[in-house]
Amino acid sequence: MFKRPFFVCKKPCLEDQSLTAITPEPETTPLPSTITLYCPKAFDPHDQQDPILLKTGERVKTGQKLPIYKNRDAYVISTVTGTVSSISSYKDDFGHAYTAISIDGAETEEIDGQFAECGPEPSLETAMDFLALVPGKPPLNVFSDPEKSIDTIVICGVDSDLLVTTNQHFVKSKIDIIKNGIQILKKITGVERIILAVPQEGLQGFSPIGAEVKAVDTVYPASLPPMIMKDILGQVVPAEKSCEDMGVCFLNAEAVASIASAFEEGQIPVKKMLTLIKKDGSRSMVSARIGTPLREIFKACNVTLRDEDRIIIGGLMTGSAVYSEDHPVQPDTDAIIVQDREDLSLVSDYPCINCGECVRICPVKIPVNMLVRFLEAGEFEEAADQYDLFACIECGLCSFVCVSRMPIFQYIRLAKTELVRLRTAEANNA
Repeated sequence: MFKRPFFVCKKPCLEDQSLTAITPEPETTPLPSTITLYCPKAFDPHDQQDPILLKTGERVKTGQKLPIYKNRDAYVISTVTGTVSSISSYKDDFGHAYTAISIDGAETEEIDGQFAECGPEPSLETAMDFLALVPGKPPLNVFSDPEKSIDTIVICGVDSDLLVTTNQHFVKSKIDIIKNGIQILKKITGVERIILAVPQEGLQGFSPIGAEVKAVDTVYPASLPPMIMKDILGQVVPAEKSCEDMGVCFLNAEAVASIASAFEEGQIPVKKMLTLIKKDGSRSMVSARIGTPLREIFKACNVTLRDEDRIIIGGLMTGSAVYSEDHPVQPDTDAIIVQDREDLSLVSDYPCINCGECVRICPVKIPVNMLVRFLEAGEFEEAADQYDLFACIECGLCSFVCVSRMPIFQYIRLAKTELVRLRTAEANNA
């Protein structure tokens, strides 16, 4: 998979294998006894201005929309039939606060009919009200944002990280559903230009699907949205701008298939497809209810964990380690990697030796060797002003090639998060 040239003056080439045939049906995990869903708002049971609506002991059905707070549009979709057992606070690695809702499953499943009652005619309003958290997590709110003017939709039939094959699987096995999803997207968003991005090897054999089909190089990080913008659309995303600011919205192939299935069947999809990469490097597709604890997936797939093994949510280059088998599958969980404790690549606090490997491999030509010095010292504003922090596309290649094993990618993510938090606080207090 990884190819390193003989001459060290050339940067290493990381290339992943694409799916060349339809993969077997994914392994379906059993219905979990308890699921956990995350709502992106800090849990405060004493907030009188925005009281929580959901209560413990409340009975819910599969596919039921559960509004969480009185004065917010935030909601979750129950993926099982059962009883709300707890409502608590959860914070991720970077301090983002969530309300965690746990639901104990019942033996008999009941399907909620509220979405079906909206009628068979697709609309953006209905999609935003019910489908923002379907598998693939489509960013539907961008189409109603008055500050955005979306004129192009890119459907990613490629996966944004190495070893992951989730979206490729959908393009190979569910292209008819994606074709229907393309027509629905055109109808509800009014966007006529839709591009399906697929791996170079998978470009042939597409019948007309109502979208342009473009090939993406298999050399990493060609499948990241900023790189697709540059290589396929011919647009460079400026620092501190997003693809949406440029009029382009990216959706995963799974998200498009989920939207199509919801409107065709009158039922909100609740099963997430993901790639499981085991300790020996083998890959398999797994289907699990959103909110399923990772331990249930490991049990169903015969994965045994030992102390000090590592669990990574996401791909090899940009994934994040989690520290509990109780961590739940989320709508945007495309992959889970399990690494044996004997095979871990550890980071260190050894200083930068100024070898230049990170500068040479950076796809956007950031002087990473200088940037990281400011990040280590917590000088985030200086890093952004002087060394293009926000130009980083977060591919993780700098960490991969770092001779000193510095966690450069984590430094960058932390710095961006802290600066966004600081600037948001300043704007709110202005």
